[in-house]
Amino acid sequence: MFFLNISTWCVLRFKMLQTTWIALILGFWSSLYLLDAFLKTQKWSRRQYHDFQERTGLSVSICQFRWYSTWFNRTFLRLGQWKPNFMRLWFTVGVGFALLAMVLSMFLLTLLVINTFRKQPVDQQVLTPVVSYYLLTLLVCGILHEMGHALAAVREQVRVNGFGLFLLIIYPGAFVDLSTEHLQIVSPLRQLRIYCAGVWHNFVIVIIALIVLLILPALLFPFYTTSNAIVITQVSENSAVSGPRGLVAGDPVTSLSGCRVTSIDDWNTCIASSIKEESLGNCMSVDLIKEMDTSPKNLSDTAKSINCCNSTSNTHLCFKYHTRKSANNKYACLPARSTTDRLMCKFQSDCYIPKSEMSCVYPALDNQTKLLRVYHGHKPPLLFLGHPLDLHYSVILNVVPCYALDGQWISYAFIELGLRSTIPDKEVRGLIYTVIILYGTLLLFVNIGNGIQQISISPYMFLDKV
Repeated sequence: MFFLNISTWCVLRFKMLQTTWIALILGFWSSLYLLDAFLKTQKWSRRQYHDFQERTGLSVSICQFRWYSTWFNRTFLRLGQWKPNFMRLWFTVGVGFALLAMVLSMFLLTLLVINTFRKQPVDQQVLTPVVSYYLLTLLVCGILHEMGHALAAVREQVRVNGFGLFLLIIYPGAFVDLSTEHLQIVSPLRQLRIYCAGVWHNFVIVIIALIVLLILPALLFPFYTTSNAIVITQVSENSAVSGPRGLVAGDPVTSLSGCRVTSIDDWNTCIASSIKEESLGNCMSVDLIKEMDTSPKNLSDTAKSINCCNSTSNTHLCFKYHTRKSANNKYACLPARSTTDRLMCKFQSDCYIPKSEMSCVYPALDNQTKLLRVYHGHKPPLLFLGHPLDLHYSVILNVVPCYALDGQWISYAFIELGLRSTIPDKEVRGLIYTVIILYGTLLLFVNIGNGIQQISISPYMFLDKV
């Protein structure tokens, strides 16, 4: 017989879930690809299926599903011709932003690689693989990104052939089909306006989202209150904080062992205080302590100091206290919930009551372990037993000069614009472009690999859920 600690169990469960999802995704795409190949090769369905694809713009390839249409071409044409001078200035500003973002991105990614090899990682990894992301948000951002390319292309008199959406494995996105011949004819500056428009629009979306986020409390003031608590947004399935008396999504957390919580900053402060300070106790009469004590009577005080509850109960916890007659610590196995429901105390004097011998009982724990009470809504407080940090822990990339990203074409146009007069040899300019793209691609993949290595599972929290 062996015992599996909870962190190991979490890792194994996570890997099992990963394997299941990967199998389901691969099974779906394999079935879809085989169905597509079957309909294309059968005599009775070949023509009808081809006509259906031509009519709807749908197509299937390996791990990819596409929709393509020319329906939006007139819309792009009307919007791209609106206020020509303003649109020209708008996309020119986008060029400046994209070039600045490219330099900063390269510097930041290089710094991350250097820190990784020096084993001095930054506090927060910039490139973290998107495991659980809001796919609808990605799709909306992708559509607005490609609309930027399309509007800039119309403004620079480059023909827009069509617009489409795609699903690559689980990643949704959009694309715009521009005339290659027209793109090659226009000047490098006009190319830059087109290539940089997508990243520029993504940045504008971020600014708008931040403004909405800041004014959201004012907009929702008639319906919601703010600065009263923090709200639980997600609880891991089968975690130690779940259960009948555990935390659920939507619970407002108002206090942590007497420390008021009204914001994320308060939460962090309360966690930090619980680590530094000694655990608070609760006032109980000495007679009541002796009456409720369930520790074995034959144990000595020394034995009780090690484990007075003898690990036999999930509802009881070992507490220490002292009496007027003796300053030495005594130990008692008491019910955790009913004990911590009593008046909190820090010193023995906090429990003074005339004509009654009172004592401040403290959880008998090691220096790292704390007993915390999490107040959440109108439910009974959640008792947490463990290290407070276990309770605490429960971009612009498209502009990087990398193959298949906008940065590839931005770099090419920028080199043609800035170096054509000083380096007339096209092969030399091409060599500079290739070196930059290879460096950016390598840099991006090294950071992605480092981000994958940083994935870890935070251990679940140990809680007394009585």
